[in-house]
Amino acid sequence: MIKRFTTALALLAFSGMATAAGPALQGNIQTQPTNWHAIIMFMIFVTMTMGITYWAAGRTKSTADFYTAGGGITGFQNGLAIAGDYMSAATLLGLTAMTFSRGYDAYIYMMAFFAGWPIILFLMAERLRNLGRFTFSDITSYRLDPSVRTMAALSSLVVVVFYLIAQMVGAGQLIKLLFGLEYNVAIFAVGVLMMVYVTVGGMVATTWVQIIKACLLLFGGTLVLILGFSQFGFSLTTLLEKAQAVHKQGTSLMAPGSLLSDPVTALSLGLGLMFGTAGLPHILMRFFTVGNAKEARKSVLYASGFVGFFFNVIFLMGLVAILLVGQNPEYFEGGDINGALIGGGNMVAMHLAHAVGGNMLLGFLAAVAFATILAVVSGLALAGASAIAHDIYARVIRKGECTDKEEIKVSRMATIALGILAIILGIAFEKMNIAFMVGLAFGVAAAANFPVLILSMYWKGLTTRGALWGGYSGVTSAVLFVVFSKSVWVDVLHNAAPLFPYTQPALFAMPIAFICAYVFSVSDSSARAAKERDAFEDQYVRAQTGFGASGASH
Repeated sequence: MIKRFTTALALLAFSGMATAAGPALQGNIQTQPTNWHAIIMFMIFVTMTMGITYWAAGRTKSTADFYTAGGGITGFQNGLAIAGDYMSAATLLGLTAMTFSRGYDAYIYMMAFFAGWPIILFLMAERLRNLGRFTFSDITSYRLDPSVRTMAALSSLVVVVFYLIAQMVGAGQLIKLLFGLEYNVAIFAVGVLMMVYVTVGGMVATTWVQIIKACLLLFGGTLVLILGFSQFGFSLTTLLEKAQAVHKQGTSLMAPGSLLSDPVTALSLGLGLMFGTAGLPHILMRFFTVGNAKEARKSVLYASGFVGFFFNVIFLMGLVAILLVGQNPEYFEGGDINGALIGGGNMVAMHLAHAVGGNMLLGFLAAVAFATILAVVSGLALAGASAIAHDIYARVIRKGECTDKEEIKVSRMATIALGILAIILGIAFEKMNIAFMVGLAFGVAAAANFPVLILSMYWKGLTTRGALWGGYSGVTSAVLFVVFSKSVWVDVLHNAAPLFPYTQPALFAMPIAFICAYVFSVSDSSARAAKERDAFEDQYVRAQTGFGASGASH
């Protein structure tokens, strides 16, 4: 029933796009003319991924298949898929735009993103695979009371929602530029396609969509860079000299300090990006798709290489765009290079593709960027659905007395609900910079998920009471700091002044989570707490050896 419903939604979305394209393109819109190359490539990709989803549906028989692809993904495949999850719309669109406007500060931003990978590799990857099965809540509740699972699931959902907002905004702006559609129609189409991928194909479909789009994104971004960089003789010195000569920041373009207003915000953002990576549910979930801890470690190594390479590619793309896009009136509304970019500030990468390769390359990169967004939102939706169905419904409400069929049904219903919520929030946050929104999501993940997760794996003294206080205080304080900051309290809710003076929550919310977890654990002298501390030895053996961990089902 749910499969038929989501398929009907997909057909409705395509028909709606076709209907809206006519009037929208005939009107006086602030977008580029219809690019049929892009539309054809977009349709080819959607057709291909629908075929993958149909194939994956036949392989999705159990909860292990639905959540983790049966644990049968190799380290290399999973590394590509993780990179595909990480190289999101914010990476391609938001960070290229940030380099275009801010220069070297964008590279510092990228380095903070990248710094989270060594933490995952050396501290978490092996233990994640050995201790968990479907979600990171399995780890936090390994030796603690099931109520911890509810807390971990709720904090995961908060992070998923924040991250979904960024991806939906990027998708809406991209399709608006590409098709000349209304933003709301574009958001609706993305939400429906996301529901279809996850409800029908589960993790198998999501993984292969991520692998394919990671390969296409690496190829497309590299091609755009090579074509653009060649116009400067592949000389970084020449490129920098010319970019500094025309950019509004002048020689300060390659100097740090212009992006963030104060060192407190900079430190808070850096902490959020570093430790938030280790708290993202859709990234953590990928470590359960491989067969053993060795493949989990290989996944991180491969993902680090792909992500590090691509960060350098998009930084150079942003510098090239300063000259090839920023000095070309064709890409500005009204032909004024001091005015607004057509399609919005996040569309720098798309305009650069057109500048160096015409409509054909624009179409290819636009289709790839759309694939990027679809893959990431699908992974996010699956992580959110697993938190609702596996952690809350199957383990807390049903106390493990739940069949695979029932759990998968609830997961699909949760995916549809998350899709509807993503559409609503994507419309509400239309004007936000997507790289900034991802920064907020990482900050919330760093405070809501990372403290309890790392303490549960490494600290014997953590008790259920400490985990609950730490988790709930972390997620609550992080969300409140974001809501009371200028980015939401003033820009979205239109109040006169922010209640919280900084825009990033990690520096303030992370210590609250750690302190609460510590204080309420060491002060817990109950019999249950004593048993939980004693159970750490068993958990330690399992974490180190993998003995008793579930293997690949096929």
